[in-house]
Formats: sequence, C-alpha cells, structure tokens
Amino acid sequence: MATLELYTKGAGVWVPDPEAVWVSATLLRDYKPGEEQLLLQLQNGNEIHYSVDSPSDLPPLGNPDILEGENDLTALSFLHEPAVLHNLRVRFLDYSSIYTYCGIVLVAINPYDQLPIYGEEVIDAYSGQDMGDMEPHIFSVAEEAYRTMTREERNQSIIISGESGSGKTVSAKFTMRYFAVVGGAAQQTSVEERVLASNPIMESIGNAKTTRNDNSSRFGKYIEIGFGRKGDIIGANMRTYLLEKSRVVFQTSSERNYHIFYQLCAARELPEMRSLKLEPPEYFHYTNQGGEMQIPGTDDLSDLERTRNAFTVLGVRSEQQMELFRILSAVLHLGNVNIQASGRSSDRSYINAEDRSLAVFSKLLGVERSQMAHWLCSRRLAVGGEMLVKPMTGQQALEARDALAKHIYGQLFTWTVQRLNSALRSQKGKTKSFIGVLDIYGLVMSFVSLFVCSNSSHLTVCIPLFLCWSRFETFDQNSFEQFCINYANEKLQQQFNRHVFHLEQEEYIREELAWNRIEFSDNQECINLIEGSLGIFDLLDEECRMPKGSDENWARKLYDQHLISKPHPHFRKPRMTNSAFIVFHFADTVQYECSGFLDKNRDTVFEELINILKASQSELVAELFQQQGSALSVANGSVRSGKRAAREHKLTVGFQFRQSLQMLMDTLNSTTPHYVRCIKPNDLKAPFVFDPQRTVQQLRACGVLETIRISAAGYPSRWTYEEFFSRYRLLLRGSHNQDQAQASCRQALPHLIPDTDQYCFGKTKVFFRAGQVAVLERLRSERLRVAAVIIQRHAKGWLARIRYSRIVWAAATIQRYTRGALARRLALTLRYTKAAMVIQKTYRMVVVRQLFLMIRDATVTIQAFTRGTLTRRRYRQLVAERAAVLLQARVRGWLARRAYRRVCAAVVFMQCCIRRKASRRELLRLKAEARSVERYKELNKGMEVKLIQLQLRVDQQARESAALRETLNTEREAASAELEALRGVIQKLQGQKQEKPPPSPVITEKEVEERRRAEEKAVQEILRLTQELQALQKDKENICKEKEELSARLHEKEKTEKECVEKAVLQASAALQSELDEEKMKYQGLLRELSRLEQRYDNLREMNLLTERAKGHRRTDSAQSLSFEPLSPSSTPLSPQSLTPLSVSPFASAFPSPEEKRRISVTSPTLERRISVWSSEAPLDQLMEKMDVAKDPAVKKKGEDLEYAYDAVRVANKILESQLQKQQSRWKEELEDLRNQLSQTICSGSSPAKKRDLWKLLEAREFECMRLRRELKELRNTASLRHLLTQVSFSAPATETFCPAQLKPAAVTGLLECRKRDETKLLKNLITDIRSDSALALPPGLPARVIFLCVRQADCSGDQARARSLCSAALVAMKAALKKQTNDLDMTALWLKNVSLLHDLLIQHSPKQCLIFNYCQSLDSEELVSMTTDLSDLIRSLSDLCIQAYQQLLSITETHLQKLIVPALLESETIAGLSGSAVKLVVSRKRAGSDPRPVGADAPTMPSVLRQLGALHTALSRQSLPQSLAEQAFRQMTYLICASALNNLLLRKDMCCWSRGMQIRYNVSVLEEWLRSRGLAAGGAVATLEPLIQAAQLLQVGKKTDADAQAIVRTCTALSSKQIMKILTLYTPHSDLDEKVSLNFIRTVQELIKGRSGSQPPQLLMDVRRAFPVTFPYLPPPALSAEELVIPDSLKISFLRRS
Repeated sequence: MATLELYTKGAGVWVPDPEAVWVSATLLRDYKPGEEQLLLQLQNGNEIHYSVDSPSDLPPLGNPDILEGENDLTALSFLHEPAVLHNLRVRFLDYSSIYTYCGIVLVAINPYDQLPIYGEEVIDAYSGQDMGDMEPHIFSVAEEAYRTMTREERNQSIIISGESGSGKTVSAKFTMRYFAVVGGAAQQTSVEERVLASNPIMESIGNAKTTRNDNSSRFGKYIEIGFGRKGDIIGANMRTYLLEKSRVVFQTSSERNYHIFYQLCAARELPEMRSLKLEPPEYFHYTNQGGEMQIPGTDDLSDLERTRNAFTVLGVRSEQQMELFRILSAVLHLGNVNIQASGRSSDRSYINAEDRSLAVFSKLLGVERSQMAHWLCSRRLAVGGEMLVKPMTGQQALEARDALAKHIYGQLFTWTVQRLNSALRSQKGKTKSFIGVLDIYGLVMSFVSLFVCSNSSHLTVCIPLFLCWSRFETFDQNSFEQFCINYANEKLQQQFNRHVFHLEQEEYIREELAWNRIEFSDNQECINLIEGSLGIFDLLDEECRMPKGSDENWARKLYDQHLISKPHPHFRKPRMTNSAFIVFHFADTVQYECSGFLDKNRDTVFEELINILKASQSELVAELFQQQGSALSVANGSVRSGKRAAREHKLTVGFQFRQSLQMLMDTLNSTTPHYVRCIKPNDLKAPFVFDPQRTVQQLRACGVLETIRISAAGYPSRWTYEEFFSRYRLLLRGSHNQDQAQASCRQALPHLIPDTDQYCFGKTKVFFRAGQVAVLERLRSERLRVAAVIIQRHAKGWLARIRYSRIVWAAATIQRYTRGALARRLALTLRYTKAAMVIQKTYRMVVVRQLFLMIRDATVTIQAFTRGTLTRRRYRQLVAERAAVLLQARVRGWLARRAYRRVCAAVVFMQCCIRRKASRRELLRLKAEARSVERYKELNKGMEVKLIQLQLRVDQQARESAALRETLNTEREAASAELEALRGVIQKLQGQKQEKPPPSPVITEKEVEERRRAEEKAVQEILRLTQELQALQKDKENICKEKEELSARLHEKEKTEKECVEKAVLQASAALQSELDEEKMKYQGLLRELSRLEQRYDNLREMNLLTERAKGHRRTDSAQSLSFEPLSPSSTPLSPQSLTPLSVSPFASAFPSPEEKRRISVTSPTLERRISVWSSEAPLDQLMEKMDVAKDPAVKKKGEDLEYAYDAVRVANKILESQLQKQQSRWKEELEDLRNQLSQTICSGSSPAKKRDLWKLLEAREFECMRLRRELKELRNTASLRHLLTQVSFSAPATETFCPAQLKPAAVTGLLECRKRDETKLLKNLITDIRSDSALALPPGLPARVIFLCVRQADCSGDQARARSLCSAALVAMKAALKKQTNDLDMTALWLKNVSLLHDLLIQHSPKQCLIFNYCQSLDSEELVSMTTDLSDLIRSLSDLCIQAYQQLLSITETHLQKLIVPALLESETIAGLSGSAVKLVVSRKRAGSDPRPVGADAPTMPSVLRQLGALHTALSRQSLPQSLAEQAFRQMTYLICASALNNLLLRKDMCCWSRGMQIRYNVSVLEEWLRSRGLAAGGAVATLEPLIQAAQLLQVGKKTDADAQAIVRTCTALSSKQIMKILTLYTPHSDLDEKVSLNFIRTVQELIKGRSGSQPPQLLMDVRRAFPVTFPYLPPPALSAEELVIPDSLKISFLRRS
C-alpha cells in the first residue's frame, strides 16, 4: 500500500474503467484518514466521487512524469497493474518501442508491422554490450544468454511465452539469427540456412489455420544448436513432439486442416500431380469440415512450390517427394471411404466393393484393396489362446479409419524430421556447449494424440533450450487438450515464480540483508491435484486400464475422491451436470467436459492395418512402418493387438505427457533461464493498435504481473549509496562529501523515513519498499521549494540594495558631470585667447618666408638652364662620332646571322617533314583506336537520331519560311505597283488643279457638281489605298516578327540540343566514374576475401604438416619452402561477383577464449565472415566431372581436407574461366553492334561542320573513355586462384610457356648485380628475416629500390627469365612478410611503402610509360630506357598486394579502436563535473551476470583514441607514404568511429541527454582539431563525422517551440528521419531543470521531415562494415642509381656488385 501522505491535491491516481481497464485521474483535494470519498477529475474533465471504505481501498497512485516510458517496469516508483499497462501503452503507441524490460523478463508486443530493427548493424550494436546499457531488444536477451554460456560454460535456456499470434515464432527466428551471426558469419551459416530452409516444410505439414491465427503451429519442435569451443555454431538437431493429429480427421468451424493438403489440391492440375486423382478441397471430408478453404493473402500453389524447393535443398529427391505426396493424397482419399452399417442391430459394417476412394487409396499406397476393406470393418481378438475375428459397428469402423489416417500422417511427419536432421547433423566433432530451441507454439486447440510423431529418443529434452509455450487456455468447451496445456502452464508458472523469487533472494543474500520470506502464490496444490497420488491423471489412467471403463465412471471417481473423501480447494463440481469438473488454476477457473477423455488418452490404432502397410509395394510406405517394434506403443499411443499382456503395459498419452513435462522441468532447472513474454495487442492484427483489455488479460496470465507483485513485496527500489547521496544530498544534514556517502545515508534515512521497515541497508545499496522513493521525491521537492523561497528572498533584497546603490551612484555622477562642464567651458575660453595670438604670429612669419623662397627658386632655375645647355651640346657631338662605328658593326653581324639562319631553316624543315610523316601515321592509328569506344556509342546512339530529326524540322520550317517570304514579296510588289499608279493619278490631278485654267466659257453648275463628285471619289479611293497600305505594313511587321520568333526558336533548339549532348556526355563520364568506383570496391573486397582464403590455406597446410610430423614424417624447411614457392599469376580476369571463398578449415588450433575476441570479431567492419560454397549434398567429385576438371596427379597429400580444398579451388577457377569467357564474347558482340550503329548515325548527318564538331567531341571523350577502360581492365584482370593450386605442391611448377619477343637490351649504368645463387640469400636478408627494429631504421623504400635495381640489371643483361623469377620471388617474400606482421602497424606500413614503390618503379620503366615520358620531355633531357621483360602480370599482383597491405593496416587500427570508441566518445567525461551533479531519478538494474565496465583511470578516454590514430599517422608518415593515401585511411577510420558511436547512441537511453550531448560534441571537436592539426581534414575525414556532430547538437538544442522544430530539420541534414525521431524519443531529462520532449513536438518534427527535400538513408543505424574504395596515386619516382643508395652493413648484402 502506498504512503497515505502522498494522496494530496494534484496527485495522479488510477481508477478502474470498463473499457480502458484503467484511466488516470487527479485528486482535487487532499485525502484525510477516515474520509469515505475522494473527489477526482478524469482526463475528459468530468468530476467523480470515488468511494473509500478503508485505506486499502485507495486507488493506485500514478508515477511521476519523468518515469513515463521507462524501459524497465521494475524501475517505476509504484509497481501495480495500471502503471505497467500505461507504461507499455506509452512505449508501444507513442515511442513505437515494442520491447520493455520487466526485471528479468523481456515483454515483447507484436506490432503487426515490419520494423527495421533486426539488421546486422543492430546485431553489431548489441554484441558485447551489457543488458542494462542498451534499449530493450530480443537481441539483448540473446546476447546475455550467449555471453553467459561462453563465460560460465553453462547451458542456457530462453523461454518465450505468449498466445497464438503474439510473435513467439518471429522472436525465436531472430534469436537464432543473432546466434548465427555472433557465432558464425555475417551471412547465414550452412546450419542456419538449412534450419530456415526447413521452415516451409514444417509449416506445410505442421501448421494450420485456427480461429486465432492463420498460420498456427500445431506441434512442438526442439532445435538444439551446438557451439564449439570458439563460440561458433557447428551443428544442429531438431526434435518434434506434441503433433495435433486429431486435426487430420477433424476441424472445428472456421478452421482448416494442415496446409499441405490444400496445397496439393491447388496443384491438382499440374502434370505430375494428375496421377494423385485430387479434387478441390471441398470434395474431401478431411478438408471441408471447417468451411474455410482459402486463407486471405496466401497462395497455396506458390507455397507448395516453396515446399518442394525446400525438400530439394534438404536432399529429398523428386521421386521421394512424389512418394510423399502420394501418401498425403491417400490420406485425403481415405477420409472419403464410405463405411456402411449392416446387420439386424447395425452391429456390423462393410465397404462397397466399388468404392472409388478406397480403390485410389489402395493404389496410391500399394496395398491390397480387399484386405484393407476387410480390416477397416473387422478386428482380431484373442480368446482362450485362439484368435477370433469380430466385426465392428459402423461407428467403430469410422474411428478405426480415422485412427489409421492419423497414424499414417504421424509416421510421415516423423520421417520428414529425420531427413531434416540428417541434413543438419554436425560433421565437426563434439560440441562444447548448446543453446536449444524448444518451440511449443500454437497449442491453442485440441490435439488428441500427443507424441504421435516421436520415438523414444525424441522424448529426451536436451539442454540448453529455447522454450516457447502458449498462454493459459480456456474455451466454451474444454477437453483433454486444454487440460494438458493448462497443466503444463501450471508447472511452468511455478518454475517461473520460484526462479524470480530465487533471484530476489540471491540479491538480498549478496547484500547481507536481514529479510523475511516473501510470500507469493504457489500453485503446488493445484499441481498435486493433477499429478499427485490419486490425482486426475492417476484416476484417468486407472479408468483407461479397465475393460469397460467410461467417462462417466471416471467422473464419479473424481467426485468421490476430491469432493467427498478428501475435499480439495482447487476442485469443484458443476451444478447442472454430472459429466464435468472445475479446476481453479492460477490464472482462471476452467470447467472441463469429461466426454472423450478416455479415448484421447488411449489413442488406439489396430495392428492388422499396420501389417498391411508394412507389406506395401511403395518403398517409402514400407520404410515408414518397418521400424516400429515395441517402441511404437511408447511413442505413438496404443497399437492394439490380440495379446492382453501387451495391452496392459501400454503407456497412455497422459502418462507420456507427464514424463515429457517432468524432463522439461528438469532441463529448465539445470540451465540459466531467460524469459521473453510476447503480447498480442489486438485481435484484428492491425499495426500499432493497443487493446488494453486483451493486453491486461495476457499480462495476468503470463506472469508479468506476478513478477511485479513479487518485486513489490520485497524491496523493488534499489540505489547505490553514491547514487542516493548524489540525488538526495540536499536532504542530509550537515556537511558531507562523496567519500562518506554510506555513513551519511545510514545517518540521515531514519530522520527522513521513520518507519524502519520501509527501507534496508545493504553492503553497497540501500533498498526501499514500493512508494518510498516517491516519498523521498516529495521531501526533496519540498526542500527545493523552501530553498527556492529563501533564494528568492535574498535575491529580492539584493536587487533592492542594488537599485538604491545605483540611484546614489547616478546622483553623484550627475553632479560630477555638471562641475566638469563648467570647468571645461572656462578652459575653452582661455584656449581660444591663446590660439588667436599664435595665429597672428604664424601668419606674419609665413609672409616673409614666402618672399625669401621665391627669390631663391628664381636664382637656382637660371643656373640650371645654363648648365644644361652646355652639357647637351657636348653630348650631341659624342653621339655623332659613336653612330658611325655602331652602324658598321651591326651590318657585319646581320650578314653573318642571315647565313646561319638559312642553314638552320633547311635542317629544321627536313626534320619537320620526317616528324610530320610519323605523326600522321600515329594520328591515323590513334583515330582508328578511338573509334572503337563502345560506351560512347551507346550514349550517343540516340543523339544522332535526335539531331537528324531536329535538322529535318529546321529544314521544313526553313522551307515554310521561304514560301512565306515569296508570298510576302509578291504581295509587296503588287501593292507597290498599285500604289505607284495611284500616286501618279493623284499627282496628275493635283498638277491639273494647280495649273491655271485657260480662258474658257463660264462653267455650268452641272460641271461643277460632276467635278465635286470626282474629287470625293478620288479622296475615298486615296483613303482606301491608305488603309490597305497600313494593313500591308502590319502584315509585314507580323511576318518579320514571326521570322524573328522562328529564328529564336531555331536558335533555342540548337542550344537545347547542344546542352543535351553535353549533358549526355557528362552523365556518361559520371556513370563511368561511378562504375569505376564500384568496380574498385568489389575488386578490393575480392582481394580481401582472397587474402583470407590464402590465410586459411596456410593454416590448413600447417596443420597438415603438424599431422604428418606427429606420424613421423620429416619436417620441411620453412626457408626452402619459401624460396621455391611460386606466384603463377594468371591472365584470366576474375569477376568479383563470381568468386566464392572456400570452406573454413576443420582443423583446430590454439585460439583465445571466445569471450575475449567476440566483440571485435563480430562488430568489426573487416570481420572475416564466410559461408561454404560446397554443400554436403553436392559432392565435389560430381562438380569437377561436370565442369570437366581433371584430378591433378601432382597432388599426393595424405590429408583428405587438403585435397578437398585443392580440388575445390580448381573447380572454382574453372567456373570463373567459363563465366568470364562468356562475358567477354558478349561484350565483343555488343561492341561491334555499337560501332556499326555509331558509324551509320554519324554518316547520316546533314552538315559537314556538324560532323566535324561531333567527331571532335567524340574523339575527346573517347580518349577519356580509353583511360577509364584501361583502369577498369587493370582492376578486372586480377591474379587467378592458380597460385593457390600450385601452393599445394611443395615443388616448383613447370616453366611458363609464354615468352615475349626478345628485345635488344639497353646499356644502363648505376644498377646492382645479384648472382643467381645469391637471390635466396638476398630475399632472406632483405625481406624475410629482417628484424623490426632494423627494418624501421632503414630509409623508406630501401628494400624495394634494391630489388628493383637487381631486377633491372638482370633485364639489361638479357636474362629475362631471371629478372622475372627474381621479381616474382620478391613479391612472394613480401606477401609472406605481410602475413607474419598481421598485428604490427609499423611493419605493415613499411611493406606497404615497399610494395607500392616497387609497383611504381616497374610502371615507370614499362615500355608504354617510357614512351610517354620520353615524348613529354625536352630534347636536352635524358631519355628513360624501358625494360624488355614483360612484367605486366606481376605489376597487377603488386597492385593487389598494395590493396591487401592497406586493408591490413586499417584492420589493425580498427581492431585497436573498436573497444575504445564507445567508452571514449560517449561514456568518458572529458569536461569534468558536467554530469556529476545531475543524477537520473531511477537507474535500471543490471543483470547479475553482466560484466562491470572499467571506471576511473582504467576507462578509455579520447587520448586513448588519439593515441591509436596517432600511431597510424606516425606509421604512414615514417614511410613517406602519399598524403592522399593517409587522407583516405583516416576517412575510413573516422567513418568507423562515427558509425559505431552513433549506433550505440541510438540504442542507449541513458546517453540521450543534454549533458551527454555536450560531452560528445566536445570529444568530437577534440578529434576534429587533431585531424586539422595534421592536415587530414581535406580528404573527407572530418565530413564523415557530421552525423555524430549533428546528433550531439540535436541533444543540446531547444525542443519546445515550432521554431525549434524547424531549426532541427534545417540543421540535421546528415541524419535520417528515423534517426532524428529515435533521438527525440530517447531523450531523457538528466536533471530537474530539463524536460522531456513532448509528443506534439515529436509529431511536428515528423511532419516537417516529411516535406524535407533531399534523400536521407532510410535505415536507423549506420553500416559499420562500409568500406570506401582506395585509390593509390601514381607518383613517378625520381631517377634511381646504385651510387645514391646508402645500404647499411646490418643487412649483410655486400655480395651485390654495382654495375
């Protein structure tokens, strides 16, 4: 009961509600003891009166708002049902969190939706983490079980419970997935792949539709996962039991039979299925009883196809599959056999001889039709030693038919499981520890025959296990099935309660508490009622042994024993019936109907029918029933025969069930259990819909509330003394420090909580009963309120005193400024008087000085002009004398130079002619080569067609424009002619008018009238012509405007076409560049896998040598094997997609413990995770024969695994060669087609100028394309796997058949000569046996320079074979040196430098590169002489080795950084005291098995990370590696740091607070400053940290207003929407001054993010395995000479001679 003082005004309480179960309310006035009513206000504003008869009737108190959404229910201050329900609802609906801890239990709510929280990046984030540090997840429970198993070497069990449809199967699947990743590979291991491949089969033959689940499992399965001593999965085994056989012959309404029957009916039209004589499911009696023929959203035909594919994967041949389908079809036909009653009293039965169903059944199973018809209607009895045949009634015959159908299906189910086990069986020896998967899901309906598919071995429950059981069952009609289920739930609930109590007891004992026993509801009495002496099961078995036993007699015995003789508190008899009984279970009261209990407990099948099936002509049918001896009665119920003695010793189903359950309980008690409770939130299967009534019902039944009750009965709230002191130090009296926390707490608590029973002191913690933390919080709030009042009082007084002092200071300041102004005015008057006197004095002085200066300047000017005139006259005389001499010298020089230029011009002209001829020849060759570019043909294929179309449209518009121009000119001419005629008429009339008329007789009025009319007519005509002229002018303007528009449109189209062409070219270039980067990434990944494969091969060879030495074989000298190890590179290119690594080595070696290495091995991006390409079902010999790969006679090793690996590599090489040959031929065909199309398109162009422009553009892009294709070709033409084949043999292979053309060696000086016999010694002293300290003291790249000079000398001497062998041996030696230094950063960087330098030197002196170099150099510079030996394949091998060394360098650094990133960036407090004063209200309790993290000086900090990065930078700088390479390396490292830190931040609620965000931002800024100080920021190393920086900023910014939401969306551009929402959801206030993020604000941000432009990554977590492609810059080394090398004597290579 909560403390009464907490029921004050404003406190939150919970009141019952018929719909929502519990609703929150607020107290409107304080509660006083004795009051009978509480005045409450509900959430909707209504006020109610809550009746309180006694303090125990008070409503449950609500938890503080700061605890809303807690990830651990036991961390709540008040532990009760409404608090649990509300917290689950908030996390599920508001935060979309489906997982919540409840102490040791993980509560999982089925979201009915796909959530992105199960990827490999999530597995990496949870691997190696403590359970209390991360957000609740199914992976956290799996990690806890796996760590406990590997650390304590104790088997584990993960117990998953829940009703059908709650997500138990999905939880089990993801748990297995987690085990496969952390214990095997990044991809599915072969074991897990086959287990998952068996799911379609097991779902088809073991799952069915029920009223609660469309895909309910009707059987139990136990998958035993075996782990080796390194923690890896090495095998698995599946056992099944509890198959619901009664479903084969009966289904209730709205249910279906097993899926396989409906799948076969759906495939009846397939050609191979027609012989089964199937019909629609409505036709068969065994499939039409439930009335449901189809499940919405499923396709039975496609499901059957998946089932058949799964059978093929498991090694079941198609013939056996058809046999299996025949048996299943026969079961359907058996159900349609018509059995008719006969005889006077219907005491006999018969089957019609023409019965079609029986005929089809007998034909499909290959049995005698007449025998089957006879024994289905008759039975054999033994009477007095004689065998009698007794006919059966019609009902008995129907029961015999159904029993036979169930038995056949059960045997077929068992056979399928056996075939699955043969595919899952481990071949790698004995397992060290196990994690089992015991999945009893879907036990929600009846199952008549338990253990029908199990033999004696299947009844053994091994440990550890992974258990899924159904919830407590109660229906309207409860029978034997529900009774068994509820009995199992009683046992499991008892085990769960005792385990929870045991954990509580261990905690109290560990803390040395004086505690009293916690009382909890023990259901032992109910269990005794069921399984005890003369219990329900005993009486049932006794009645089954009676010859005439019946359900009614059994019911009477139950009443007599448990109601009359010894009344039992958990047993009752219903009032209205005498054939039922009531049992009071722990979760509910259930009434069971006695009808059918005896028959279901016996489960009888007759022996005569089994004998007929044993004699079947079908091999599979005979195999199913041949191995059934006496074990049949134990495993599959009763097989009734004529022998009475055998019948008396048969085991009943109930007895078998009790035995199996007892073994299961023994298993659970011997393992460390882990609990997961799955909750079904609604019955509609709607995503994220929460039904509180259904949820509470499941919480009450599955034990979660019992866990809460047990915790609340003790001390649920637990604080360490340091945490309690930090939180409540203001309640302590006097001065205290952190070192005296325990003493202070012990001294202060009696004053704070007078009742000493409400708390208890432990060794390291203080324990509180439920509600006491809320009391302390109230006291703390009251103390803070009082302190706030005192602070306000002092602050107000201080403000008043400050105001008064400011007024006094202002008055004094005004007075001071007034007196100062008067003084300054007097001083200004005196200053003006003095200034006037100074001005007068100065003016007089200036006038006199100006007069003096004017006289002096005039005198000096006259003297200067005079002296200048005399000097110029003397100078002109000297110039005239010198000119004659100079003219003669210039003439003579000019004549000599003209003669010399003529000679030079002739020589230059002759050289130009020769060079022009050679250049033209080279130009023609380059043009021919440039036209073969296939990529730009494809890109420009459509451009020419578009250009032609546009050109045609332009021509058409030009013709239209010309026609319009002609029409316009014609109209203009006509108008001009008509206008000129009119103008002539007008001028003529005007002339006549102006002329004086001659004397004439008097004009009459008639003539005057006619003249007036003529003038008017002329004026109208002029007006009309003027209007027509204006109209023509408008037409002219319109035509001109149209012409301009057409010209503009044409120009715009031409511009658009040009832009399209340029855009297409740019897109093509970008596509080629992206394709190049992608090829680089794939190629480098291929090299990484190749190096791992080589390492595996070396380990295999070493183990084989050790094995041979143990048998007495002679040991091979390592130096000799190294010197004769060939490289044998191949010119065949390898495709990254086609290469598959080989199987791992089966040999064991000395490894560290899995717990020490697992976190790094699982979470590292460079994790070596592989799957085997060769399965046991596809023998390698058949594959070699198919691929035409012959056995190599040179391989004579005795180790079978070595030969197998050797043959596998050869087969892989053959497959790669065939695939690449097909790909090359296809590329050649496409190239020819594109070349023809491009030629036709270009030739069809309309304009020669346009053709030239296109050709120029095409040629320019073709050169770029050629460069990119050369790089792609160099990447794709990697070394083949043949050198792995040759390494199997310890003798050198045959010499190469390819011999390049012998060129004349050039004479080069400054080389080093190494004799043939000294080559091995040279490599040994220079590479193989050199010590680390000696190697690091050498100048960077010295070994590579020495090797190159030796190779160069051999090449110049004409010995190409020796030059090639020396270079190949050096390459092999460097590779071996790299393998030896897998953990040495400095030595790896040293060999990276030497390999890259040797690669650049060989490239520099290749014929092609020398030609380019000499062409670009000036005439007077020294030419570079190329090498005559073809080393192109070795150059490619060196390039591959460079990438491998670079990857090894990063791998070493990543391994060291992996364990430092999270503690240093997230957990370390670089800013001292930032988060020390603010402690979270409640700290989650960690599991007892969790490892404590290092604290104090042992915890990693940012200097630790910087030291590792500094070691990498020092190693790169010491070897003078290019700066761009260092930038790429640190870009990869910073990405790893950002991804690991951000992923951990997104899964840890304790990290999402303001103070932690500031710490993270500061730590990242330290890293940024370190990168900038070393010049590494330009390569993208700082940019990759942007997501982590923005996440830290998101924790620090305001999160209240809409402006804050807009700022978050605007600034957090590097974070995805899911990451932003996750951080806002996890944000936790770290002090009283902070607030949680409201749901309205989160919804506002979510809406703004939806409208944000740009694409963000959709995933929640970053991919820590992402690897950026590396590009090695080509830097031509300077000229190299032996005289310049300083070779120390410590190398002992003085036998080299300079030449």
